[in-house]
Amino acid sequence: MIDNTGRSKGFGFVNFEKHQDAQKMDGSEINDRTVFVGRAQKRMERQNELKRKFEQIKQERMNRYQGVNLYVKNLDDGIDDEHLRKEFSPYGTITSAKVMTDGGHSKGFGFVCFSSPEEATKAVTEMNGRIISTKPLYVALAQRKEERKAILTNQYMQRLASMRAFPGPLLCSFHPSAGYFLPSIPQVRPLRIPFPLKIHK
Repeated sequence: MIDNTGRSKGFGFVNFEKHQDAQKMDGSEINDRTVFVGRAQKRMERQNELKRKFEQIKQERMNRYQGVNLYVKNLDDGIDDEHLRKEFSPYGTITSAKVMTDGGHSKGFGFVCFSSPEEATKAVTEMNGRIISTKPLYVALAQRKEERKAILTNQYMQRLASMRAFPGPLLCSFHPSAGYFLPSIPQVRPLRIPFPLKIHK
């Protein structure tokens, strides 16, 4: 295939009678270049295949970090990647430590990834609530958005069941997307006071 200027786009199409013959050409050299030979695909088919590969890579990455990646928040503004790594290094082998920033300024949270779930669990136990610089840290296993949403929904259902079992004067409305409760005061109907009936003679 060539462009409007007559230059090659670097790809083309060849129709083989047998699929095996096309496979033999994959990886061969033409003019000192290794060529890729594969079945021609429609755009939608190619996009779907790329999407599947992306989801597969994403799932493999999540499985690899499952139980070893820690979420750390309430970080002091002066803590950088190296400082974060140093604080957590006594509890195991750290594969990565990152403080999230915006325009060069700390956003107050970050992630620490250990080489094993046992090391990560020990770090959570020892570091959660510990004061670093001037602030107590919050340390927990990092969760995917789907897992976090499921936990919030479960907490809401449990609190709702508790409220039904023990009704009180203060009700709470829950917003799963935001993850917090808003107090609301139940409406009280005004009392109706009966007036004496006067009979005119």
